[in-house]
Amino acid sequence: MTVAVVILNWNGKDLLKQFLPSVTQFSTEANIYIADNASTDDSIDFLRNNYPEVKIIQNKKNGGYAKGYNDALKHLSEDILILLNSDIEVTKDWLKPILEVFSNDSKTAAVQPKILDFKNKSYFEYAGAAGGFIDKFGYPFCRGRIFETIEEDKGQYDDETEIFWASGACLAVKNTVFKEIGGFDEDFFAHQEEIDLCWRIKNLGYHIKYTGKSCVYHVGGATLNKMNPKKTFFNFRNSLFMLVKNLPKEKMRKIVLQRMVLDGIAGLKFLFQGDFGHFSAVLKAHAAFYANFSKMNKKRIEKTSKIKYFDVKSVVFEYFALKKSTYKNLI
Repeated sequence: MTVAVVILNWNGKDLLKQFLPSVTQFSTEANIYIADNASTDDSIDFLRNNYPEVKIIQNKKNGGYAKGYNDALKHLSEDILILLNSDIEVTKDWLKPILEVFSNDSKTAAVQPKILDFKNKSYFEYAGAAGGFIDKFGYPFCRGRIFETIEEDKGQYDDETEIFWASGACLAVKNTVFKEIGGFDEDFFAHQEEIDLCWRIKNLGYHIKYTGKSCVYHVGGATLNKMNPKKTFFNFRNSLFMLVKNLPKEKMRKIVLQRMVLDGIAGLKFLFQGDFGHFSAVLKAHAAFYANFSKMNKKRIEKTSKIKYFDVKSVVFEYFALKKSTYKNLI
């Protein structure tokens, strides 16, 4: 299999300077691309002067994560596309276990490695950890991370297993499948577009896998800190977008309504805590959802899969009411 490692960059010269060396050192079996989202710093000059072996794709504008990758990947021909955040340090032989998973199962369309915290390397990292899942209402959680509870890596997730979604921080996907489903939904702009992508992949009958034999270290929040109200807006709005697009028709409206009630409770919690920025972000997310409901509804595929997309009915209830703070306690 031919492999492309593609790093999306926007004014990230300092991140490239820090993390690109590990990628070039430990990814010799891959073609390495920097997809630049119309940066205004000197990222491109830095690359040309220091990494002539790295291929540069220059996007015409900053369309966020979704459009940035769609534009960059459309002309690539490698069998496996590995979408890698610019704030990730990879490790020796990190690609081999990922490629083995693809080789061992022809129905596997996407793979995620173990993602640990660059700043605290014995702990999992928020964005992906050891593989992602969602509950009935679309709230995401991971093996190794549920809401703000992060587990220490003690080898408990050193397995290879099927997951529901693979993190966009380090997402390996078959080129043919990525193009078959039309890539990322650009209306998401950023955040949870990888969950929507993986759900659509699942609906077509493919598998999403995790391998603990491959490990990378992620800074996280280098583009948008997880406590930023803008991220709250994207997460709440995009979760609703995702539910409308992918749920079976007979369940969609009821579950979306229930999710909106839960969002309202979260919004009130922000308000009572004095987090007015996050409270406003929830309101704006719902307003944007109302404005785009018809558009998202039209994106539904006629033949939605009947797969059971959740094993936990409400991760919110399990976590906050029953105090189940680890994946093994949930399942």
